[in-house]
Amino acid sequence: MTPKLQRLHDAVETILGVKPVERLDELTIEVHAKDYRRACQTLRDHPELRFEQLIDLCGVDYASYGDRPRSRNRFAAVAHLLSQTHNWRLRLRCFCPDDELPLLDSLVEVWPGVNWFEREAFDLFGIVFEGHPDLRRILTDYGFVGHPFRKDFPLSGHVEMRYDPEQKRVVYQPVSIDPREVTPRIVRDDQYGQER
Repeated sequence: MTPKLQRLHDAVETILGVKPVERLDELTIEVHAKDYRRACQTLRDHPELRFEQLIDLCGVDYASYGDRPRSRNRFAAVAHLLSQTHNWRLRLRCFCPDDELPLLDSLVEVWPGVNWFEREAFDLFGIVFEGHPDLRRILTDYGFVGHPFRKDFPLSGHVEMRYDPEQKRVVYQPVSIDPREVTPRIVRDDQYGQER
């Protein structure tokens, strides 16, 4: 660990009481949902930290992660923070305590620029950010069913839409995609696709 990264590590551990984890020359901290907003305010306002800017926030679905079984909650919000004052970065992860209704506090009052990032995580993963001033879909349409970045969302989706010239409007209908063969011929054996 570089001396600069060690200073950040020590400051975060002392101020927040959370032990950062280093991987690939970056630090990640994990906080509990009940401490999420307070920890973010401390990261922004404490003079030894001064993370003035939230660069990104994304949702993550840990339904399956690599080849190991899931040992914790399914959904998390991961924020990437930048301190322009100290020229260092930090990743902050917070797991939603309930998989059925993933819920976290909104960070809009801490970093106003997180507004659209939280809307995106809501739209694509279904993570609800409590206290968000305008939490609605941002990438999918209002009639969309489900959250497309969840690992259990079907690849073909639930419905498809098309413009109907007779009705002069967009209509929804069941998915009509026919499954097709995706195994390359060079990999197939001579008996491939035949009843055995």
